[in-house]
Order: sequence, then C-alpha cells, then structure tokens
Amino acid sequence: MNRCAWPAADPLMIQYHDTEWGVPLHDDRKLFEFLVLDAFQAGLSWRTILYKREHFRKAFDAFDPERIARYNTLKIQQLMHNADIIRNRMKIEATVENARRFLEIRSRYGSFDRFIWQFTDYRTMHHHLQPGQPAPATSPESDAMSKALRAAGFKFVGSTICYAFMQAAGMINDHVVTCFRYSTLKGNTSV
Repeated sequence: MNRCAWPAADPLMIQYHDTEWGVPLHDDRKLFEFLVLDAFQAGLSWRTILYKREHFRKAFDAFDPERIARYNTLKIQQLMHNADIIRNRMKIEATVENARRFLEIRSRYGSFDRFIWQFTDYRTMHHHLQPGQPAPATSPESDAMSKALRAAGFKFVGSTICYAFMQAAGMINDHVVTCFRYSTLKGNTSV
C-alpha cells in the first residue's frame, strides 16, 4: 500500500496518517484539540505530540474549551508539574487563553467550524505533491488564518502552526498523489 513517507514504520504515526490526517473535520471540540496540539508542537516533532496525545487529553479535560477557559493559576501550576505533557508555561497559558477566544468565536459565528473553514472557502484545497516533494510550511490561507486568530487574541497561532492545523483538519490535502489517502480524500471535497 502506498502512503506518504513521513509516518515511516511507526505504527501510531501510520494509524494517524491513515485515519485522521487530512480528513475534513467539522467537530468544534476536535478542531480545538488540533489547535491545542499544533501549538504544543511548535519547535517539536509531531511524533512527540502524538505519543503524548492521550496524556494531553487527560490533563486538559478532553479538550473541553468551556472547562479549560476556567483554568486558574493553581490548575496551571498542576499542569506545569505533569511530566506526561509538554511543560511549557507559555504554551499552557496560551491554551487557556485560546479556549476563551475559541468560545468567543463560537458565540459570534455559531461554531468555530464556520469561522475556521472560511480560510479555504469552506472546501478542502488539494495540492498535488509528488513523492519526495515537501509540503509548504505556510500559504496565503494560513497567513490569513494566523492574522485573524491573532487579531481575535489567540496565542501560538503563527502561519506555520496554522498550516499544520489546516493539514490535520483536512482543510488542505497534502498527501502525496501516490498515497492511497490522496484520492480517497480528493473525492470528499464538500464541507
């Protein structure tokens, strides 16, 4: 079976690649989860984050933005002592602030999904990457998303993080054209 090269032979990375990465996502809580995980990934590998994902899920109340928005200094301190997650104070505090901003966006737009998919015109963008061809790190769409999220008060939402989020959430299909997932996802373009 042909797939993208980046999962290599890692079973968890393969499972993520084959079942989640690039699949159009419209569930607000799952979108928030990816936003949190992509922010924590900054400066680290996705493999590191993926292997800590269940610990993040437990530590951050299943990525429930309503609960996270209420985290106080004591809760942040508890998270700073949790060796199972990435203990970066700025990223933890950004997660709390982003939960608050997420709820504001959801209230204003009816859903975060409706807001975030506007950056790809409410459809998946399909790139035509060849094997060995690297995916871009940013795009005009991720630049616009980053600018809008920052204007709304979000943290750790640079264009590179936004681009990774767009890939994960299926807003961009960056599977290589020979990957079995590319054509499957190309047939699923409506949102």
